[in-house]
Parts: sequence; C-alpha cells; structure tokens
Amino acid sequence: MTNEYSGRQSDNRQSSGAMSRGQPPKPGAGRDTRSQIAEGVQDTTSGAKRAAAEVTSTITGHVKDLLDTQLASGADIVGQFGNSAQRAAEDLERTAPQLAGLVRGVADRIEGYADDLREQSVDELLQSASNFTRRQPAMVFGLAALAGFFALRTIKSTALPPRAERGPRRPLSGEYHGA
Repeated sequence: MTNEYSGRQSDNRQSSGAMSRGQPPKPGAGRDTRSQIAEGVQDTTSGAKRAAAEVTSTITGHVKDLLDTQLASGADIVGQFGNSAQRAAEDLERTAPQLAGLVRGVADRIEGYADDLREQSVDELLQSASNFTRRQPAMVFGLAALAGFFALRTIKSTALPPRAERGPRRPLSGEYHGA
C-alpha cells in the first residue's frame, strides 16, 4: 500500500515539475475548452429539440387523422338520425300533418348539420367552437353549467348507497357462520 501511495506522489511531482520546467499553460486554453463544451451542449440541445419537434409533429398528425376519422363517423351517425327523423315525418304526414312538418324541419336541420360536419376538419371545428365561445360566452357558460348539473345528477343517481344504508349482510347458503 505504501508503494502505491509513493508512486502516486512521484507522478504528481512529475506533472507539477513539467509545469515548472518552462511549459506554462496556454492563456486561452480554459476558455477554448469551455467554449467547445458549450458548443457541444448547444448542438446536442438543438438536436434534441429538432427530434422532439419532429416526434411531436408526427404524433399530432396521427392524432388529427384519427380525430378526423372519428368526426366523419360521428357525422354519419348524425346523418342517419336525420334520415330516421325524415322517415318519422313521412309516417306522421297522414295522421298529424302539422307535427310532421315540425319533425321534417328538425330533420332537415340535423341533416344540414351532418353535412357541415362532413365538410370540416377537426381544426376547423375547433376554430368554429372557439369563435362561437367568443361571440356567446354566457351561452357557453350556461350550457357547461347545465351539462355539469346533469352529469352530477346522473352520478348521484347511479352511486351505490353506503353499506350501513343497505342493511346488514345476509350470509350466503352454505357459508360458515362460526361459533
């Protein structure tokens, strides 16, 4: 162990001796190294940012394509609902012509809405919703509050009551009751 220690000391002495033998460090050597490290870090960071931007762009494109497909499916369902309303209006024509006219008007609006959905992309639909929210903030807030109220009522009505309110547990047949 003393041999290793003494060997290290002599190595340190040799390196410090080399500095004192007339080989001074270069004046800009520390700055050059720091600037090279900074450039390397900057290059790595910019490369990582480019890669992240490419991945984000690819994922965003896939998500938008998926949402556009879902939007088209939703538009088809809305269109089918409009067609069903048209058939209902035709059936009502014989027995209640005034009601049939009302149902036909609603069916026409539903089919027009479905056609508008088919012609729009997700980005255009979000822009339309954003514009509507800017024009009618009170209506959007009211609809959100109404939706929240119905969601809360639905959750409350389907929640199981606590164990104490349901009454004592009855043993199943063949279950051991212990004693």
